[in-house]
Amino acid sequence: MTIKGALFDFSGTLFRIEPTESWLRAVLDATGTAVPEEDILRYARQLEDAGALPGGAPPQAVPPHLTELWGVRDRSSEGHRAAFTGLAREVPLPRPELYDALYDRHMEPAAWRPYPDTAEVLGELRRRGVRIAVVSNIGWDLRPVFRAHGLDEFVDAYVLSYEHGVQKPDPRLFRVACDALVLAPADTVMVGDDRRADGGAARLGCRVQLVDHLPVEQRPDGLRPVLDFAGGAETP
Repeated sequence: MTIKGALFDFSGTLFRIEPTESWLRAVLDATGTAVPEEDILRYARQLEDAGALPGGAPPQAVPPHLTELWGVRDRSSEGHRAAFTGLAREVPLPRPELYDALYDRHMEPAAWRPYPDTAEVLGELRRRGVRIAVVSNIGWDLRPVFRAHGLDEFVDAYVLSYEHGVQKPDPRLFRVACDALVLAPADTVMVGDDRRADGGAARLGCRVQLVDHLPVEQRPDGLRPVLDFAGGAETP
């Protein structure tokens, strides 16, 4: 059956966050914080191990005092910030204001890169009449990222967990997305990189297509198989 709608995850699916070292360097530069090169590399490794970069590597271990918050971090903007700045504070950085500055940096459009085939696939789906929603577990408004990269024109609806107090894999979030597109779940495909979170759409009756969460250079055409679900022929 040909789909009428496509639901896309954000991080690791359509976009990828910058590497941890670039993230840290951007903040050090913006705040005028001078740090020896060997310390920058050490801080970057520690922040990555801590899982402090949203959209980056998961934490090697969540500290006990953050365990409860970590499980529900995507249900509110306050919880999301507290969870990730809490992880970052496990690393002793030279200035206390750097923790919030790091969190703020990850929300900037410049911190994100679309995968090489994101614009092509979204544009081709739109050309074929497929409605598109972005369904993300997130604690902030990602719409400016899409606008800055010229991709907002392809998206019909944004369904963000913090705006609804519900996070994937809860099928209620996918239901909101289907309702926003005015489509039955069976007429849609959910595309994401997390088998557990994005796979929750199957409980509602959506198809599920998984992609690999890889750096943009290593995944040039991971989204293209989605076009097999859509009717019509590709543009030559």
